[in-house]
Amino acid sequence: MAKSTIYAGLEIGTHKICVVVGEAKRDGAIKILGVGQAPSRGVRKGEIVDFDKVQTCLNDALVRAEDRSDVMIRNVFLGVSGAHIESLNNRGCFRLPEDQNEVTEDDVEEAKEIARNVAIPQQNVFLHSITRQYIVDGMEAVRQPIGREARTLEADYHIIHGVRGRIQNAIRCVREIPLEVEDVVFNPIAAAQVVLNREAKHQGSLMLDFGAGTVDYVLYEDGMVTASGCVPFGGDHISQDIAQAFQIPHGRAERVKVDEGSTLYHHISPSEMIRMEDENGLFMGEIERGFMNEVMYLRTHEILTLVRDRVEEHLGKLAAGVYLTGGVSLMKGIDAVAKEVFGLKVTRAGSAPVSGVTATFENPQYSAPIGLIRYAQILDSEKPFLSPLARLGRRMADLLT
Repeated sequence: MAKSTIYAGLEIGTHKICVVVGEAKRDGAIKILGVGQAPSRGVRKGEIVDFDKVQTCLNDALVRAEDRSDVMIRNVFLGVSGAHIESLNNRGCFRLPEDQNEVTEDDVEEAKEIARNVAIPQQNVFLHSITRQYIVDGMEAVRQPIGREARTLEADYHIIHGVRGRIQNAIRCVREIPLEVEDVVFNPIAAAQVVLNREAKHQGSLMLDFGAGTVDYVLYEDGMVTASGCVPFGGDHISQDIAQAFQIPHGRAERVKVDEGSTLYHHISPSEMIRMEDENGLFMGEIERGFMNEVMYLRTHEILTLVRDRVEEHLGKLAAGVYLTGGVSLMKGIDAVAKEVFGLKVTRAGSAPVSGVTATFENPQYSAPIGLIRYAQILDSEKPFLSPLARLGRRMADLLT
């Protein structure tokens, strides 16, 4: 029987805190054992601003996840976001010793360290060094260089880094629950593992995780991560525009956006109105549907344009187009706006089918936390050069010192 491992993924989002427990088997299958979530308070634009509020919400989500999965959670893979997270691509070139003609694991590590020797802001720390490809004696697109005859080895990496203090805050907040943090993962890197299949990555694709406070993105070319980042605007900003336009509370603007809203407004009659009721169901008045939809369109277009401006040079290589996930991807008409902004095929996508309570977990709101389970599975299967204990010790020391 295939051996299985149980992992827990934790996403501390602007709108919700979510804990997912999954069982990953050696054959690649994932079974979701349970999920716990709670409304998020104390988070702004994907970053923690109030420890006490976040910990209260996290405790609620944790208890629910444990109850539903019948698993005592002690370790989590933590997803992070925030506009402070940046990325770049860099190569490191290592020349093999004269008395050696085959690439070894140590050579790969040397090339990787040279690639990581890149200038980043002093207050930042490395989050990910993702292998794009190896170049062996000028031959590109080598996936496994160990054992090849060579004189020079180049390592091509996508490097993601963020402000040390902000990442430390997230880790320490979780540790005080207390939970141990197995690894820290930039949310779109996790979400892409369950949203994009191998073909989409090789054809070229841009995945947007459109949440309440941020839009996280990752772009693939020829199966390689080429760009990633975070735009600090999201669905809450659309709701806030509605609230200001009609002078209504933010909570009611959020509800009317979800229940009645759309970014499509051109063919709506000016006389078409939306009935507004208070919390007791009493009539408050009416708002113009066409105007509300136009407000939604303008802000959505603006946010997506911010992403496009960051990746514009790569758009001509994305044959698979744009994939939308995250809670705001459920908004009516958002795919039409994305197609207008990027000029590419647009797919609205949840997480890949998994066993368990699939009707819930294929919802795009869960792409990042389920992606953390898949990420953990992939990490273990890659057989890193260091032992798991040594790897974890080095990584957490980097993040916390």
